[in-house]
This record gives sequence, C-alpha cells and structure tokens, in this order.
Amino acid sequence: MEILLHRYRNLTVLLVAILAQLVLLAYQVKSNGEVRLIRVWAVSAVTPLARVIETSRSGTVRFFRDYFVLLDVRDENQRMKTDLDRIKMENQYLRTELSTADRARALAMFQQQSPSKTIAAHVIGNTTGVGAKVVIIDRGTGSGVQKGMAVITPDGIVGKVTGAYPTASYVLLITDPSFAAGVVSQKNRVRGTLKGQGDSPVMVDYVQNEQKVELGEWFFTSGDDRIFPKGLPVGEVTVVRKGKSTQLEVFVNPSGLQNGLEEVLIVVEGVHAPIPEGPPGFQPVHMQDAPPADNTSEAAPTQAGSLATDADRLVDRYRKIGAAENHVYGERGNGAPNYNLKLNPQPAPQPSPSPAVPPSQVSPLPVSPVQTSPPRAPVQALPPPASPMPASASPPLPLRALPPPASQLPVPAPKNP
Repeated sequence: MEILLHRYRNLTVLLVAILAQLVLLAYQVKSNGEVRLIRVWAVSAVTPLARVIETSRSGTVRFFRDYFVLLDVRDENQRMKTDLDRIKMENQYLRTELSTADRARALAMFQQQSPSKTIAAHVIGNTTGVGAKVVIIDRGTGSGVQKGMAVITPDGIVGKVTGAYPTASYVLLITDPSFAAGVVSQKNRVRGTLKGQGDSPVMVDYVQNEQKVELGEWFFTSGDDRIFPKGLPVGEVTVVRKGKSTQLEVFVNPSGLQNGLEEVLIVVEGVHAPIPEGPPGFQPVHMQDAPPADNTSEAAPTQAGSLATDADRLVDRYRKIGAAENHVYGERGNGAPNYNLKLNPQPAPQPSPSPAVPPSQVSPLPVSPVQTSPPRAPVQALPPPASPMPASASPPLPLRALPPPASQLPVPAPKNP
C-alpha cells in the first residue's frame, strides 16, 4: 500500500484536491429548493442503504413476532381441541345415560303392565365359544335366577338361562342352533317349534304344507315348552316357502333382538296370556264424529245427523261396503273389498196406473134379454203380506183397488111385466 502511494503520490494528491474542490462547490451551491447540493448527494447516497437496512429490520421483527404469535395460536388451538374432545365425550356419556334411562323406564313400565314377575338385568359380556350365541348377565342365584328361566325384552323373547351362578348367569339366545321353543301363529293358530340358525332370522319347524302361514303374520310363544309363558311375541314372518319334504320352511325375524341387547328381563314367575288379536304395538285409531252442518259454509246445508261433505259420505260408503262384505280395513292378507258394490239398488220403475173413473161417468151398457151366466162379485184388493220389510228397502207403493172391467159389471135382472 505504501509502495502504491509513494509511486502514485502526485496523482493521489491531484484526486484529493479535485474531490475537496467538488465538496466545497457542493457546499456552496444550492438547488432550486434552497437545499445545498452536498445534502442532496448525501441523501441520495444514503437512501438505498437505509432502505435495505429497514427492510431487513422489519422482516426480522415480523418473523419473530409471527413466530411467537403462532406459538400462542398453536397452544390455544390445542387447548380448544382438548376441550372439544372432552365435550364430545360428555355428550356421548349423557346420550348413553339418557338412552339407558329411557330403556330402564320402558322396562319398568313393562314390568308394571306384565302379569309375570320379572327381574331386570344388564348384559355384561359374551362367551368365547365358537359358534355359540350366549351372553352373560349380572344376575344370578343371589337374585333368585335359576337355570331354565326365560329371558325377554318388551319387544319379544331373547333366550333362556342355561347356567346360574351367585352373581351372574349364562343366557342362550334364540339364534343359537341348539335353541328350541314352542310357538303358535297369531292369525291361523299354526303351531311349530322355533329353532335358531346361528344368526337372524330364525326358523319355525314342523309346519306342514297344508297349514296356512302368511307373510307378515306374527308368531307368539305357545307355552308348550314350559319355559316361556304363552302370549309373548316372537317375531314377524319374512319367508314362507315349500320345503323338500312335506313341511313348510317358515323364517321369522326375531323382534326381541332388533334393538340390541343391553337390558333384559328374567321371568321368575310366568303367567300365561292369550294371543293378542293385533300385532304388538298395534293400537286402534280414535276418530271424532263429523262436525255439525254449518249453514254459512259453501256446502249445502244438511239435516241434523247427516254427512256434511263429500269426503264424509265417501268414508261412510266405504265403511258400509266393508260391513257388507265382512272386510276389516288394515288387516294384512285380506285383500280389498269390492268398491263397486251397490248398497241400495233402486227399484225398477213401475208403470203408472190409469186414473180411476167415477161411477157417475160410466156409460150404461145395453141390457141383453138373455142372461147366460150368473153375475160375478166385484174384485177386492188383497191386503199386503205380513212379512217384515227390510230396513234398507224403500217402502212399497200403496195399493189401490182398480174398478172391475166392463165385461164383469153386474147386469140388472129384467123386470117382470
């Protein structure tokens, strides 16, 4: 460096002098805005560097600020996620408790209405046997449970107790292949034996081909097995077909297993009940009487007790058709009635009788001198038969005695001279 300065000493001095001269000129000269030129040069030279420094500083500050803010947001998000999971678990627990309370209430109501004495139990586990359909309940001999007792729900039968211990019992489900129970159909009173198939549906065996079983018909316990009381619902018929032998293949969808198994009832003292006429849960629909006729409505005024609208008259007609054909609306397998049936046929039109002619206007007939036949008595009308007239028929027309024909009028005898 010293060598270069010593070698180019004159040139260096010249450059320094020129630069000092320019600085002095810039200091003395002013721009149009009354700003010294040296200040303009200094600001123009420093501005890019200051811009770069400020950009770097703001980017660094923003990066660190966003980083720490995102850390807080992440923590807040994780906390909210934890709270949401906890609320979901609480809601699931509350729903489970509510459904359990509803089922317990339903079991309590069924226990009050059922004539049989029952004990409520919870299903606490399943057995590990291959192909076995056995569950474990939390009631045993300490609660009065014995082997062979029936296990049911309000919807239908579930199975029977195959093993009783002090605090638990084994229940063989009706879907197990080794299960059997006596059943009877609701409508046609066809008896058979309910057998499990390993899964739903179950089969009703020992039903002959000549016996009648309809789709949708319900089966109930018959009480022949001495386990299930008579009258408990079993299930609805889903398949009916002829088998290879002389027996029908009847498959039933078990109603007691449709809603799962969590709470069951153990029949301690069974009471036989009659087979109900309708399916389980069937209730008749109550309908109010037709409203009285309103003279201010658009419909024509009617007399007291008559039907006010066309819909009421149509319903009344269908009701009369069902009564005339002994048809029960809503019953499965009963078909439909003949809606074209004429309930009150109109009688054939009768010819109008000729008007009676008064005797004063009857012209006298010529008198024959020879009487060939004795005079006949006038014709009298017979009274109507005493047989009662049906209520639905229209009243007969009143009978009226017609005048005898001219050929049968009495001829006066000739007077003797």
